Amino acid sequence: MKFLDEAKIYVRSGDGGAGAVSFRREKFIEFGGPDGGDGGKGGDVIISCVQGLNTLIDYRFQQHFKGKTGTHGMGKNRAGAKGADAILQVPAGTQIYDEDGETLLADLTQTGQTIRIARGGNGGFGNTHFKTSTNQAPRRANPGQEGEERTLWLRLKLIADAGLVGLPNAGKSTFLAAVSAAKPKIADYPFTTLHPNLGVVAVDTREFVLADIPGLIEGAHEGHGLGDRFLGHIERCRVILHLVDATGDPAGKAYRTIRNELEAYGGDLVDKPEIVALSKVDAVDAATLKLQMQRLKRACGRTPVKLSSASGAEVRSTLRALLTIIDEAKAQEQSESAQEKDQGWQP
Repeated sequence: MKFLDEAKIYVRSGDGGAGAVSFRREKFIEFGGPDGGDGGKGGDVIISCVQGLNTLIDYRFQQHFKGKTGTHGMGKNRAGAKGADAILQVPAGTQIYDEDGETLLADLTQTGQTIRIARGGNGGFGNTHFKTSTNQAPRRANPGQEGEERTLWLRLKLIADAGLVGLPNAGKSTFLAAVSAAKPKIADYPFTTLHPNLGVVAVDTREFVLADIPGLIEGAHEGHGLGDRFLGHIERCRVILHLVDATGDPAGKAYRTIRNELEAYGGDLVDKPEIVALSKVDAVDAATLKLQMQRLKRACGRTPVKLSSASGAEVRSTLRALLTIIDEAKAQEQSESAQEKDQGWQP
């Protein structure tokens, strides 16, 4: 399945059905009077967050969605049926923006959440509604109301507990493949990862979701390389694992490059908890390893982890450290939520 994290769609709710102009005409019943039924309501456009999806690829080839028109009213006071709703299914983490691409209408983060994005038009009144003592045979009925139409942007930000960042070829995909059942593309050239990958990591009978995003380069926020649009997928992460290649450029420079791009992107990414790891430590000699560790320690201000996805060195301890930070973040979120509930409503 291809990955798509942004889509532009057009939606239109259904028109309401028209009311009927009808009169009761039965044998032996004189002056039966009006009996025109009301029209049915038009179908709504509803967006629903469902399980089992992690891409917006369904909206790559179909962009127009319309609710059905309500059934017109009929004689004998028969009301028309409601038009069928148009239901759009999206993965968890989908944000819905207005046509300007900046006005956020909804943020669907949990399975089961729904939002009515366009309301169907009301059905028109039949001539029964216009009967009065002075107008006992009305010959008018209302047409149904028109539905709403709008253009929307769907943007997906994956729901993951931890995110991997680093320069191209820093070992992010290799790490994800080593700790989960995910099978990302791995090669010895830059930008082998062209879209985010998700993997479920198991640690001591516990699990969390790890996201690997394409590598960043200097100037990514200006559109260089693959740009920084994919950073949106780690905005919801509780912790970042920053991998620095021990076999590549000076570790301190590589670290600062990524931090500068995170700061330029915004979204409070620079304020998230971070674990810094020097990867591929088994591929360099002792002198190079010591030099790279010193450079990275000066740049990040703390002792980094010596990591090797190939040999498994420090992999389990790194995963446990990630899980500890995730648990602390969850506990803090629950505490803040409980405090908001305790405060209750105040005039």
